[in-house]
Amino acid sequence: MHQLLLIEDDARLGQMVAEYLRGNGYGVAHCLDGATGLAQLREALPDLLVLDLMLPDTDGLAICREVRATPGPAAKLPIVMLTAKGDPMDRIIGLEMGADDYMPKPFEPRELLARIRAVLRRGNDAGGEANVLRFGSLLIDKDSRCVKVGDVLCDLTSYQFDLLLVMAERAGRVLSREQIMEAVRGRELEAFDRSIDVHMGRIRTAIEADLKDPKRILTVRGVGYVFAKHQD
Repeated sequence: MHQLLLIEDDARLGQMVAEYLRGNGYGVAHCLDGATGLAQLREALPDLLVLDLMLPDTDGLAICREVRATPGPAAKLPIVMLTAKGDPMDRIIGLEMGADDYMPKPFEPRELLARIRAVLRRGNDAGGEANVLRFGSLLIDKDSRCVKVGDVLCDLTSYQFDLLLVMAERAGRVLSREQIMEAVRGRELEAFDRSIDVHMGRIRTAIEADLKDPKRILTVRGVGYVFAKHQD
């Protein structure tokens, strides 16, 4: 059974969501504030964190930042962030801090469940034999879900790894944002949703030698992105 940690200060909403998730086969611990949530994380690392952006004692971004800066498995903990508004800036900032997905409030518990299942499924996908893609000094290991440039391990979230893998497996092909998101999430890109660009920026930061002159992920204006077949 997957163990989830829900940090949500709305007691009624948190109880409803926790009960719904438990009814669908998940273990759920619910914390009402950031300090308690962080203490719970240190005590027992869950399989996924559902994190509210606005908390009484801190904000979700600070917690997300702290989790991502923690050495070891916690740095890769899948995070689904809840935002009180559908403000695109809330989503973008959350994704920049390392969240794997987001849910604007109000939301249907069924959709949150679907997002959680998708994030966990991406993290658990693995082949039976070694699957390694190499592009010059860039190595993408599909089984261990790690990316290296030379001997340096790249810091990517689970979702960003999947985005990179989608492009690498289609190297040389120009892909629209809609095609990339559909391949990763299994759903079409929401209207005016530019979160894909935020993730691409994070991936480039991890794998490019010069962000001003990227050689691995190239932008095709008005269309989308292309992953270069031939790299150093």
